[in-house]
Amino acid sequence: MASMVGGMPGAESRVKKVKKVTKSSKLGGDGSTEVVTTETTTTSSSSSHMSQHENGLSSFDQKGGTDNFVEEKMFCHHCDDSLAGHRYVLRDDHPYCIKCYESVFANNCDECSKIIGIDSKDLSYKEKHWHEACFVCTKCRTSLVDKQFGSKADRIYCGSCYDSQFATRCDGCGDVFRAGMKKMEYKTRQWHEKCFTCCTCNNAIGTKSFIPKEHDIYCAKCYEDKFATKCIKCNKVITQGGVTYRNEPWHRECFTCTHCEKSLAGQRFTSRDDQPYCADCFGELFSKRCTACAKPITGKGGLGSTKFVAFETLAWHNECFFCAHCNESMVGKGFIQDEGNIVCPECAKKKMIAEMDAQNE
Repeated sequence: MASMVGGMPGAESRVKKVKKVTKSSKLGGDGSTEVVTTETTTTSSSSSHMSQHENGLSSFDQKGGTDNFVEEKMFCHHCDDSLAGHRYVLRDDHPYCIKCYESVFANNCDECSKIIGIDSKDLSYKEKHWHEACFVCTKCRTSLVDKQFGSKADRIYCGSCYDSQFATRCDGCGDVFRAGMKKMEYKTRQWHEKCFTCCTCNNAIGTKSFIPKEHDIYCAKCYEDKFATKCIKCNKVITQGGVTYRNEPWHRECFTCTHCEKSLAGQRFTSRDDQPYCADCFGELFSKRCTACAKPITGKGGLGSTKFVAFETLAWHNECFFCAHCNESMVGKGFIQDEGNIVCPECAKKKMIAEMDAQNE
């Protein structure tokens, strides 16, 4: 039975095109790919007006008419194979057969090294990709799909395996730090907040001051009670400004003269019977006294060396050691003691002659 095509007699059939589009479970790299199934039914035509074009399009023309019938033939953009009757993927508006698309664009699984096809879920983390079935813990092989996991040295682990192998542990109790736990850190050590306590009183330190001692942590009070330097006089802790005398620590305000209690910090001092004295008190209390002036024989300021003359139990300042008659200095010279007085030989001789003359009269 003859039919009329576009009003033209003699055409035996026309083109019928049916196009089916099916979305795949896998998107391409830009999220724009489609998997398309095409079915094209074509019957031959004897019309002398059908012309075949190299670009894959066939057209029917009607002279003087307005209707055009176009057949679109699909070819793989990579291998040029016909896609008629086959599923294919659109990427950047270009069609690809499934085989070419997977070889060119699909990722390889980090676990099994096989291609992750368009019918498989592609799970990715830090530029690595896995089949859903291959996304498992490196150690225990438990599936990690929709679960928390950790990464170490490019391998993935479930939470339990990661904690047991890599998680940092508290220096106090040895347990791992779980997500959300507050961590107290000092140098290379770390503690749970509840474990960061004084090793002596066990009170929580938190953000308060503390003192480390070897491998232990002390609160300020316990450290002072146990280790801090204490004043030898008042037995209280020296926090700053102490002085040391004979390897013993003192507060500056406690280091005073034993006699007058004047501060000795920064002053000249000496000691007697292990007790410190200022220079003045030491001279008054313990120095020899000059037989002539009765003042202590001490150096400048009460301390240090001074020149003096001693005879038996008596002592004189050099400047006090002179003849009782002529006042001439007797330092380094011979002398005669006359009724407790120091007399030069000349004056002694004169006195003796005078006494003899008096006896002869």
